[in-house]
Amino acid sequence: MNDDDYSATELGSHWFEHPTPHAAPDRVEGEVLRFGPGVTAATARRAENTPTAVQIWHGTLPGVPAPRPTRSRRPRRYALAGVVLAAVLAFLAWQHYGPRVAVRDVTVTTPAQQLGCDGTADVVGVVRTDGRPGTVTYRWERSDGTRSGALHERLTRGQKEARVHLLWTFHGPGTHQAVARLVIAAPAGHTSSATFTYHCDRGNQAG
Repeated sequence: MNDDDYSATELGSHWFEHPTPHAAPDRVEGEVLRFGPGVTAATARRAENTPTAVQIWHGTLPGVPAPRPTRSRRPRRYALAGVVLAAVLAFLAWQHYGPRVAVRDVTVTTPAQQLGCDGTADVVGVVRTDGRPGTVTYRWERSDGTRSGALHERLTRGQKEARVHLLWTFHGPGTHQAVARLVIAAPAGHTSSATFTYHCDRGNQAG
């Protein structure tokens, strides 16, 4: 080929290799990593394998398991206190609302001898229980048509017997067959009665 026949040919601008401008810095979790011309593959790999501050902070380093959250001992301590409190409340509730006193037997006794003029009879009622604490509600009924209001006898734990009294006074001459009845209103279901005689002869006393 002759030099005379050679002429320079203008190449299109797309054939020229222009230097690639540096890429804008990318911010990755607080660190600036620059990529572009001049950054070797080894540098890029080192950058990829270098843990970031965020990974260290959050414990997400590659190949390193995340730390297990520590368990607080407070819930266990509080659970024990709750069990103790529940037991105390259950005991108090049992004492207050649990099984109450039960009446097993009731008897009434009167003076063994005949009651004389203007005398007062001491009628005694004996209430026997199972020994549990509680209150017995009762009333007295007399054969003359009168009756007492509701009366209460409080029993402590272990007390298996209570004695209640009715004082019945008589005046004037005459003879009367008296009946005294003890009625247990609560716990209900028990009654007992006894009979005695009042006798007063004013004429014999005067003679």
